Amino acid sequence: MPDNVPAARAAAEEESAFSHPPVDPDAVAAYGDHPDQVIDFYAPRGEVGPGGPAPLVVVLHGGAWRAPYDRRHVTPFADFLARRGFAVANVEYRRGAEDADSSAGSGGGGPVAGRWPETFDDVAAALDALPALVREALPQADPRRTVLTGHSAGGHLALWAAARHVLPADAPWRTDRPAALRGVVALAPIADFTVADKLDVCGGAARQLLGGGVEFAERRPYADPALLLPTGIATTLVQGRTDIVVPQAVGESYADTAAKAGEVVGLTLLEDVGHFPLIDPAADACAVVAEEIAQLAW
Repeated sequence: MPDNVPAARAAAEEESAFSHPPVDPDAVAAYGDHPDQVIDFYAPRGEVGPGGPAPLVVVLHGGAWRAPYDRRHVTPFADFLARRGFAVANVEYRRGAEDADSSAGSGGGGPVAGRWPETFDDVAAALDALPALVREALPQADPRRTVLTGHSAGGHLALWAAARHVLPADAPWRTDRPAALRGVVALAPIADFTVADKLDVCGGAARQLLGGGVEFAERRPYADPALLLPTGIATTLVQGRTDIVVPQAVGESYADTAAKAGEVVGLTLLEDVGHFPLIDPAADACAVVAEEIAQLAW
């Protein structure tokens, strides 16, 4: 049936992306005491640009901020970037607990999306600790040329992390100045919580992340990238036009909101590409992602 074609294609893309065996890192460092507060480091394995230390790519994995999806599924992507000559930091963070009750958001009875405020605590702490950890674990990296990337829910976290200097004044994660980033490449990011909630992206994951009811509205100014503009940091979104997991309307809304705030956000739309090819080393889309990162890094 024609109606099944998008779902079948999405399933095949997901199967391909998850078919690669995990790739062990060259080093692992902790940025906190919790088992999920760790960063995997991959040393550069090739030449991607001029000589000298390699640009650092910080990867924030997706998975709807839910516990079953950890950083292991993006280790082939991290290795792919390392083989392109980048130094890579693959960040783990605390995600939603199992068997959450329905008060945490829509649904319930399964892994809820994220933890408030722990998910945000961890991403902020990881990035704050990163320069010192990189010097110790990955001396080949040049932290002055850092690009932040993330896929899906990780794309949201990448956009959020780059916007900490424009968080509300009472936000515990707020920084006094912009992060020292060459830019952000957000891959099919959950970038606008209003649109994502309206489209029920990932089974209401954005509402689960922040909490149901009044908490969703109260916490959005602290968590929704579409409310944290302009950032002044070069930002590119890469999005598949046939993505049915995080539809392109989410990224387009973020880019439109950025434009209204006086900031130009790049939006690269890929034909006949869904959600998972962006992190699948076997897909042409993954090479496009690496090129977008290289353009900012070099």
